[in-house]
Amino acid sequence: MLLTMAGIDKAFGGVPALRGAGIEISPGEVHALIGQNGAGKSTLIKILTGVYKRDAGSVRFDGVERELTSPRAAQDIGIATIYQELNLVPLRSVTENVVMGYEPKRFGLVQWREANRRTRDVLSRFGISLDVTEQLGNYSTAIQQLVAIARAVSLESKLVIMDEPTSSLDASEVEVLFGVIRELKRQGVAVLYVSHFLDELFEVCDRVTVMRDGQTVTSRDIEATSKLELIADMLGRNKDDVEAEGMTEFGGAEAKRGAIRLQANGISTGPRLSELNLTLHEGEIVGLGGLLGAGRTEAARALFGVDDIVKGSMEMAGSKIQFSGPGDAISAGLGFLAEDRKAEGIVPDMSVRENLTLALLPKLTTRGQISFAKEREIVERYIRALGIKTADMDQPIRELSGGNQQKVLLARWLATEPDILILDEPTRGVDVGAKREIQAFVRDYVAKGFSVVLISSEFEEIVEGADRIIVMHEGRSVSELTNPGVTENMLVNALANNEGGEAAWNSQ
Repeated sequence: MLLTMAGIDKAFGGVPALRGAGIEISPGEVHALIGQNGAGKSTLIKILTGVYKRDAGSVRFDGVERELTSPRAAQDIGIATIYQELNLVPLRSVTENVVMGYEPKRFGLVQWREANRRTRDVLSRFGISLDVTEQLGNYSTAIQQLVAIARAVSLESKLVIMDEPTSSLDASEVEVLFGVIRELKRQGVAVLYVSHFLDELFEVCDRVTVMRDGQTVTSRDIEATSKLELIADMLGRNKDDVEAEGMTEFGGAEAKRGAIRLQANGISTGPRLSELNLTLHEGEIVGLGGLLGAGRTEAARALFGVDDIVKGSMEMAGSKIQFSGPGDAISAGLGFLAEDRKAEGIVPDMSVRENLTLALLPKLTTRGQISFAKEREIVERYIRALGIKTADMDQPIRELSGGNQQKVLLARWLATEPDILILDEPTRGVDVGAKREIQAFVRDYVAKGFSVVLISSEFEEIVEGADRIIVMHEGRSVSELTNPGVTENMLVNALANNEGGEAAWNSQ
């Protein structure tokens, strides 16, 4: 066995991130590591690569017990990592990126002719021929990904860790990458393949390890498993119960709907959102269901004009629309509560008042002057309506709890009085009480005739909260489920049978 990690524990601030986790990888094996957000994959990898120190357990690599103290220490024994965000230098040449830190030298001087030769040699092992003196940034993302792999191979790595390697590649580039992975396997190099795209695992991997809640729940041969089993393992479902629900019970009595408010017709923004079909009516909540990487957030960004639509069309009230940016979407009556509260939501050093009215400033401003009286009236109204717990409206938002920060962000968009509100993980990271209050407020909002697109990783929330669920897989909407009558197991089954043929669209 090339790698054996066993009984690995790791906690941060007393909160366990890993509990008895482990993984085994053989030489020349392509081994998948999968799990939902928070499952512990990244923490396990960071322990293996020397970023974190484990609290308990053992790491045995290449027949020796290891105590890795840094990424360089891991690299020196033959463990290379290729991250989703490539850690390369685009303004340097291909050769410089490949040999960086390991340049061939003579009398203290870098021997660039030899460095270029080594780089060409290692690239040729994968059938790649290019000008190695050219700046790396002049090449495509796919080529940059392959250069990162070439660097790993040039260091005589025995294990290459690939973190979401296909996230920025198109279909033809993915095939090139798979060819390189198969060549690595042929050369006896093991690959630890981390991906949210389950179809890829069956294309290129030999075995798979599933993690959930900081623990390793199963490891088995790819040939001996199915997509349904993997999804059930990741979500903690019973496969037999999911199968017993079948694919024929979707749908039910159709809720009375208002007029069509928004329609997306096969819209695409690139490989991560390749075809979204969605119809949203007045007074309706439409949920986007799918695993991580299915394209749900990309769908939200496209609908709100954050990302350019390169194919397909959108309509509002029967007329085609084309947003050039979020400003156009806001003017058209849309609001968007983004998934990452800290990175894309709050401005931590600004007050509750300033954060709440940020999207409303154009309506509060006359001849460059903000109407502070009107602003304070609006803020007071939403603090009362959502039960936001704050000392006063001028308290810095960073001092509020996560649940109250989320309420402020929800109020920010409600204050713009949008006809359509897109909610991406609206209750993530909030306590149970705040979660129920947010859910109740959204239901009241929709009851008044407004419309909501709801994204949630919690299947219970999306099944109970949505009138219809659009099931997404690898950037495409593949089926639709209609409440009442949808269960969590039905949604799991739809995700596992996601080629679109078995689960028919209930309505359009």
